[in-house]
Amino acid sequence: MQIQGMELLKISLLLPILCYIFSFADGGSIGVNYGRIANNLPSAVKVVELMKSQGIERVKVYDTDPAVLKALSGSAIKVVVNLPNEQLSNAAKRPSFANAWVLRNVVSHYPSTAIEAIAIGNEVFVDTHNTTRFLISAMKNIHQALVKYKLDDTIKVSSPVALSALQNSYPSSAGSFRPDLIEPVFKPMLEFLRQTDSSLMVNIYPFFAYESNANVISLDYALFRENPGVVDAGNGLRYFSLFDAQIDAVFAAMSALKYDDVKITVTETGWPSKGDSNEVGASIENAAAYNGNLVRRVLTGGGTPLRPHEDITVYLFALFNENKKFGPTSERNFGLFYPNEKKVYNIPFTVEGLKSYRDHRSPATGGEQRVSRGPSNGQTWCVASAQVGKDKLQAALDYACGEGGADCHPIQPGSTCFDPNTLESHASFAFNSYYQKKGRGIGTCYFGGTAYVVSQQPKYGKCEFPTGY
Repeated sequence: MQIQGMELLKISLLLPILCYIFSFADGGSIGVNYGRIANNLPSAVKVVELMKSQGIERVKVYDTDPAVLKALSGSAIKVVVNLPNEQLSNAAKRPSFANAWVLRNVVSHYPSTAIEAIAIGNEVFVDTHNTTRFLISAMKNIHQALVKYKLDDTIKVSSPVALSALQNSYPSSAGSFRPDLIEPVFKPMLEFLRQTDSSLMVNIYPFFAYESNANVISLDYALFRENPGVVDAGNGLRYFSLFDAQIDAVFAAMSALKYDDVKITVTETGWPSKGDSNEVGASIENAAAYNGNLVRRVLTGGGTPLRPHEDITVYLFALFNENKKFGPTSERNFGLFYPNEKKVYNIPFTVEGLKSYRDHRSPATGGEQRVSRGPSNGQTWCVASAQVGKDKLQAALDYACGEGGADCHPIQPGSTCFDPNTLESHASFAFNSYYQKKGRGIGTCYFGGTAYVVSQQPKYGKCEFPTGY
């Protein structure tokens, strides 16, 4: 295994960013989720005017509130409505209920309200009321009601699933659905989606993966910023964003069941602007970077590494901060807007808006790849990851001490940092030497995915790592 030069890698990573700035191709579509678990939100009429003023062309709601659907009438904003989880059993058991529901909540508003899809439930598999067994029948009965009213060609039926429906999501190539859901749910659901030319709705939140694994996941990788990327050992593809990796894990799971032709719609994704002290990464800066860079990634075209030609529709979560939501502080701070209609942070929603958009880093965090774990006075070090395996680590160490030009004399037998005589400690010293010599630049603590940045000075035995050269 031979590691490529870091400077060449930096240049190659910069090219896509320059293309984003100077060229805007047709891409996917951006929508928003309009949640209303709050007691201080503006009227639906004002909300529709706000969306129109921002150029937002799609919205997903969590019910079929007549006031909301009426306010959307004539706006040309495309709408996804929701049959709530608590109504799944009725829709599954009684076709007459499904018919009446579609007549009352869809037919009576369409086409003046541009309803384009019905979400049957939301994250049903994690619903504590055990509604999973009703899902497929409810989807089919609602679809049959649409057939009755001759709307099945224009209004699609699907169901948003959480990423927890996967048994494996890393690496992406190993993506697979939970075994207990495959036969009773996913096979019939995917067959239904194929037959009706609908897409699988998926809720994807890189924030939660980063929050739980901030010591191993690069923040730049989570926020669509310049980074060395992560190579999937299973398929050889390099990923530059956690978002793409998570989507491809779902695509891989679908492919394993022979449903390569079914598309995906990301019905929820977002990043909180505020969180509790243990909610690593929740900040206005990170939320602005994630959502702004996501909009750019979606609207400028191109699919994922596994599906490079497949544009994706993505719904940001959420339009407003919702003050009545339960859970940690982050749950009430996913909004793009405050209830007074002011932006929480400034991001574009259209291709035109992208032309003047830049991701502004905070000077305090702009150069770091990992979350701080303690006081560092701005200093960072590069250390080896023991989880990657001895072969990869040895190859990376050989590169650092050879072609990389790291100062490896202190880890030779009899020298000051030979002990402890372990591959991890020796690799960490060599990686840090290279990293410090290169001025701690972005991409200089990578080594094929075997290294990461820390903000507390490493110490192996009596060997203290230097802070610079």
